[in-house]
Amino acid sequence: MIRAGTALVDITPPAGLALSGFAARSQPALGAHDPLTVRAVAVESTALVVADVIGFHGDMVRRIRDRCVLPADNVVVAALHTHGGPVSMMGRLSQQPDTAYLERLEAACVYAINEAVASTRPAHLTAGWGTDPGVARNRRHTGGMTDSSLPVLRIHDAAGGLMAVITAYACHPVVLGADNRLWTADYPHYVRERLEAAHPGAMALFLTGCAGDSNTGHSAHASISLAPSTYRSFESAQAYGERIAAAACRADEVPLGEHVSVANRILHLGFERRETETPEALAERWYRERETADPARAALLNHWIAWAKETAGRPLEPVEARVSMMNWGGVQIVALPGEIFAETALQIRQKMSGNPGFVFGFAEDNPGYIPPASEYAFGGYEVDEAHRYYGQPATFASGSAEALAEAAITLLSRRTEKSIGVR
Repeated sequence: MIRAGTALVDITPPAGLALSGFAARSQPALGAHDPLTVRAVAVESTALVVADVIGFHGDMVRRIRDRCVLPADNVVVAALHTHGGPVSMMGRLSQQPDTAYLERLEAACVYAINEAVASTRPAHLTAGWGTDPGVARNRRHTGGMTDSSLPVLRIHDAAGGLMAVITAYACHPVVLGADNRLWTADYPHYVRERLEAAHPGAMALFLTGCAGDSNTGHSAHASISLAPSTYRSFESAQAYGERIAAAACRADEVPLGEHVSVANRILHLGFERRETETPEALAERWYRERETADPARAALLNHWIAWAKETAGRPLEPVEARVSMMNWGGVQIVALPGEIFAETALQIRQKMSGNPGFVFGFAEDNPGYIPPASEYAFGGYEVDEAHRYYGQPATFASGSAEALAEAAITLLSRRTEKSIGVR
């Protein structure tokens, strides 16, 4: 058998801190709808940890990996990408974080990893595919591609009891809109709640797949509004989450092996400017538009004006990107940075083994949207605008997503990577 352990740490912020995820939302949180958490699973000398925040800055993740008890290369740290969480990245998403909360978040991740490692005990793994829950829609193209995969990995203790159930689905955790002012993990909260109710004593861990162009059906621009909506409600989030969980519960269970390995590759992604006007001209145009804009649009324009004045002229220095691949008993787990599109995930899935496999984003760093080259001709928020909100001087260069996919496929194809033997 292998050894595995779990840990869960509450990271719910107090009321009064700023929420992150919507440029139109400027009011602080009123309280919590559901607890925000850090959840960690350790398998042999590797660990996977997910926090209920919108993203991590790579600098924080590197500190987390360096501070924990495991070798830094053996740890993957990811964000759930909920838009109902606190500001969690320094210099990103146009909001200043609470530094005390950032320290708490970092410490909680380190503690969760260490506790998961300390709690390891003999275990065995099983995996299967859940049926397509039919929740995600391509928000850029009607009928466009999505990654409908629903892998399920279960970890059982020596007596057969279930310790953890891990699943992933590629749908933006953005059912709730900008009018929501309560801390929430969005629909993944209900996925985990339903899975844990179905498996008493087990911890559920949810990974957000490559959902850069996938949500439940609304466009990115539809979020530039503070108007309440019955469609974007906690009731809707619950319905979607429970549908995903029900599909995961129906997954079969195939026993896995004892091989555990990990591999990483570091890339450097460049940028390309797509704006045709100077930053000064853009700022002036947005100033004029703001004079007659509604409050939600005016809030967005404030972010864009600040970007034009402070960020647009920065040198286009490449960003470090880490691609990771863990193999747990034959299940391949691919972790990518940033907001990745379904096309990239499906390109990677074509090269995976026949076993259920995980491909997810928001890992290590969340520097913004990284669209596939095929999407640049269509422009839109994810290609032409989001970098302003993310505090980047320009859009990631065309070909960046393909470079990430190539790195992942290279890691998947190598057979002689570092292997962590069974203790």
